[in-house]
Amino acid sequence: MNLKYVILYVESPRDTISFYCKAFDLKPGIITEDGDYGEVKTGLTTLSFSSLKLMENLGKSPSRADASRPCFEIAFETDDVAGGLAKALAAGADLVQDVKEEAWGQTTSYVKDMNGFLIEICSPVTAPA
Repeated sequence: MNLKYVILYVESPRDTISFYCKAFDLKPGIITEDGDYGEVKTGLTTLSFSSLKLMENLGKSPSRADASRPCFEIAFETDDVAGGLAKALAAGADLVQDVKEEAWGQTTSYVKDMNGFLIEICSPVTAPA
């Protein structure tokens, strides 16, 4: 099996897709005509967004994300963490953690999106010296 989709439940898939494209240099994928579902292209696995309203109409009881109490995070890897962080903040992300050099040989920073999802902007892991 292959991981194909990660679907996040959000208020507005269209607004969320617009943010992710601006903040993380992603390209939009499909979006339904009514705007209740859409995707951004991230490689082999698709990052998708479904509206809270759609999920409720399907009989689900979705909860809202809370970056102060996350149960997961989304991570985008880059060779320029500081530049990636600046771009995300300029697109409207909220700062959670500034750029930090980690003991395990990685540079990290964290933001949250307008839905409350925690997002890591990080470098590839390199072996510590």
